[in-house]
Amino acid sequence: MDATLPAARPAALPAGLPVALPAALPAGLPAAASAALSAAVSAELPAVVPAGVPAARPTTGLAGDGHPAVPARTVPAQAVRLHRPGITELRLSAFGPHRGAAIALGPVTLLAGPSGSGKSQALAAYGALAALGSGATLEEAFPEPRARIPDQAVPDADRRRGFRIGCTVDGPAGPVRLDLAVQAEPTLRIVGERLSQPGQILLATALRDPGRRSVQGAWLTGGAIGVTRAPLPDDRLGTALLPLRVAGATAGQRQVLAAAEQVVVALRSVFPCDPRPGRMRAPVPPGEGRLLGDCANLADVLRRTRHECGTRHALLAEAARTGCAGPVAGLDVRAPAGGPVTAVLDRGPDRPATELARLGAGELRFLALALVLLTGPGVLAMDPAAELLSAQQALTVLADGFDRGLDRRQSAELLRLALLSGGRGHVRLVAAAGEETAAAARLLPGVTVVDL
Repeated sequence: MDATLPAARPAALPAGLPVALPAALPAGLPAAASAALSAAVSAELPAVVPAGVPAARPTTGLAGDGHPAVPARTVPAQAVRLHRPGITELRLSAFGPHRGAAIALGPVTLLAGPSGSGKSQALAAYGALAALGSGATLEEAFPEPRARIPDQAVPDADRRRGFRIGCTVDGPAGPVRLDLAVQAEPTLRIVGERLSQPGQILLATALRDPGRRSVQGAWLTGGAIGVTRAPLPDDRLGTALLPLRVAGATAGQRQVLAAAEQVVVALRSVFPCDPRPGRMRAPVPPGEGRLLGDCANLADVLRRTRHECGTRHALLAEAARTGCAGPVAGLDVRAPAGGPVTAVLDRGPDRPATELARLGAGELRFLALALVLLTGPGVLAMDPAAELLSAQQALTVLADGFDRGLDRRQSAELLRLALLSGGRGHVRLVAAAGEETAAAARLLPGVTVVDL
């Protein structure tokens, strides 16, 4: 329920936290409401960068410190209009090696570059935003926040340092920006958040009193009130809490809700995937058949897809013929009553089946990633927005080391599957890949390659 609170005097803000957010005001607000929201916005962090950190450079792709900005081969995020909410841009400022970086994301996006260029850091930022959108605390989203602070960042007089991340989510409500300022030292906390659409600020929060574990929030209300103020926790994403705080009784409130829900749906529809072949070889106990992030229970998931989704299981078996050595007639499981589940490759008539334990590491990673790209949230260990139909959501797969241990044939087949699913709007892929895979992907229409 909305509660209008009196304005509070802005407190001094950490000079070591690099946050620069646009100061646009909602159009059509009464003068008093505009002044109130302007005060909330002006309380956010100043546009400064930690001492010793190079100033932000405008980029069309994503560039880390010391690396030239290379344009990504993609459609600009502003030109994309999605029917299912999806993140079309990721922004990183003083986050690891990144300085004022922006990356436009397509249905299939590969991050390329030398070791240390920030591919894993970018995926970690994406994953952290997804965790926060799913209701995780800041500590859960950033278990090692100091590892995200640039080495050159010098703390202010109060020993405070931090970073800033953000994204743009496109969908039925149009492009919506989310920008987040995080203090990592000495205490992990959110010190500023902004939810906005072109020309309009829908939510702005700011740290007013460093002694309290809360931030002051102000969001668009419309009507006679104009702006609603209330404290929000400093360890959770305020945007994810808005559906619980905003009634939707006015046009302004409904606009805020539509934007917040679009962002939350996109963030909750993310599955970080890092198959670990060493954990996938042993038989597994039967379970609910939801694939874990490390794919250790692949055999149990294959048992489920074999019985519940024959079409996708057949597509996976077809992909296995390309990605696995030797003849492949199909994928099968052995599951004695009450016993562990073992997955096998059916080698055809008069040939013994091959247990997955005997496959190479690349073959196991290939099978796991192919399964993720061909399936949906219901088969993955994730928590999508249950209030929406699956047809209104697009799964985003995050894969660090996408082509690790794979040969050219396997990498090419996975890209084909990603383009197939991405073209239908079912699955989006954001992955870090090696130079050989990236070079081949640059020739494929529909793949966005960003060089760091």
